[in-house]
Amino acid sequence: MSGGATSAPSISVVVPVYGCIACLGTLCEQLEAQLSQLTDRFEIILVDDRSPDNSWSRFPALQQDHPSVKGIRLSRNYGQHIAITAGLSAARGDCVVVMDCDLQDPPGLIPQLLTRLQEGYDLVLAKRVVRNHSGFRVAAARLYFRLLGKVSGNPVDGSFGTFSILSRKVVDAFLRFEEKERHYLFILRWLGFEAGIVEYEHQPRAFGESSYTFARLVRHAIDGILFQATALLRWIVSLGFVFALSGMAAAAYFAWRAFFRTALPGWTSLVVLVLVCTGVILVSLGVIGLYVGKIFDQAKQRPLYVVDKVVDAKRGW
Repeated sequence: MSGGATSAPSISVVVPVYGCIACLGTLCEQLEAQLSQLTDRFEIILVDDRSPDNSWSRFPALQQDHPSVKGIRLSRNYGQHIAITAGLSAARGDCVVVMDCDLQDPPGLIPQLLTRLQEGYDLVLAKRVVRNHSGFRVAAARLYFRLLGKVSGNPVDGSFGTFSILSRKVVDAFLRFEEKERHYLFILRWLGFEAGIVEYEHQPRAFGESSYTFARLVRHAIDGILFQATALLRWIVSLGFVFALSGMAAAAYFAWRAFFRTALPGWTSLVVLVLVCTGVILVSLGVIGLYVGKIFDQAKQRPLYVVDKVVDAKRGW
């Protein structure tokens, strides 16, 4: 990675690593094969987010076989998006590719991403025209992004993942964000830089299974909604008005029945009303509590992540 032509941009590739130890060697080989055709100044940054399959044990050997590899191990599991942030902080390239570790994002697409970036865009996103996920996950993702679009007021296309290439300007702007509850694509959307698109077919997972269980996907969806907007709080206020007006209307109706006809027998309507109102109150308090909890965590001003170990050849370009 030292010396060589200076006309080609230096490229960093950031890969958060979790649950894909079996494909790390193949991933590094394919990345080096693609990057070496573009420039002789490149680095591959693998960020171990405390993968349960002990992926870190492979990093020293990977670095010996591929000197372009730099390994970063976080002190605990912080989640994919903070792992991406750690990788971007360590990246030194003029442009930075972000991709998953499971080979579903094909390294062979990187030349197309770079070419598109050089057309004048600040960043380029890879759009999945074919997704190799289960039917349930695809349907759930569509529902989530539709809801997210309603919450944020802007349509959200769920065809995009983290596979992308960023200019140095975008990387520096991204790193100014200090929120602990973060979503890579939402930050890029907020920054508003001009983005290009490259379409590709999402590849089948080479080894193992996705680390995103149903419970993790639900938590990720909730965090994404809370990160994106405070619209849920406005919805709660609106819902409160709806129930207040409904209660007033019901009270007027019952009073009218009592004076001009016969009172409704039994307490069924009252019990149902109490249960519904109690449920709405508890859900509303829960949503408000989630927002308050996020504010509490942010107010502590703890670091986004802590690096435990680093494997690096320590050779400059």
